[in-house]
Parts: sequence; structure tokens; C-alpha cells
Amino acid sequence: MKRIKKGDQVLVIAGKNKGSKGEVLRVVEDKVVVQNINLIKRHTKPNPQANQPGGIVEREAPIHVSNVMLLNTVTGKGERVGFKTLAPTAPGEKPRKVRVFRKSGEMVDA
Repeated sequence: MKRIKKGDQVLVIAGKNKGSKGEVLRVVEDKVVVQNINLIKRHTKPNPQANQPGGIVEREAPIHVSNVMLLNTVTGKGERVGFKTLAPTAPGEKPRKVRVFRKSGEMVDA
């Protein structure tokens, strides 16, 4: 199970966008793409078959997962994430593994 998933709110803790907050758009191995963070300019050729005009396109570049921290929406600060195994609620059910904030101990996944 990954510590950071698509849709999570994260805080950038290192790099040129340090202190910025945003939503994770996608996770690529050990990197994450965060909305409106780490923007780069890409010079693209026009592609008439796909109806794409050429020009300079601005888009998000991936950031290493070690440079972001999961944002605790209650405190508004970045917090470290750990895992906890919950006991099964019904007989024959498997135990559930959930993400929890280390400092407060509250669950990230409801």
C-alpha cells in the first residue's frame, strides 16, 4: 500500500515550490504529479491528425514522493503517514490495512 495516492492533498516540503499545497493527479512509481505545482514549458510540434496546434504548452512535471508530505486537513499541516491494521468486523472477513497520521493517530482513509 502506498503512502500517497491519487486525489490526496499534499504539501511540498522541498524544491522551488516549497510550501505549496495541491492535489495529486497521478502517481508514477516513486514520483507524483501535483496540480499546478512544478510547472514546465513544453515546446510541441503541431499534429494535424490529432488536431493539436503547435506551440508552448505549460504542464505539471513529476516530483519525487520524498519531497511531498500528506496534508492533514484538520490541522492544515503536513504530517507523516503510517499504517495500522484494523481487526475484522465480521467473521470470515480479512483484516483491513489503513493509513493513519503518525502525530494525531487519526485515519486518512475513512
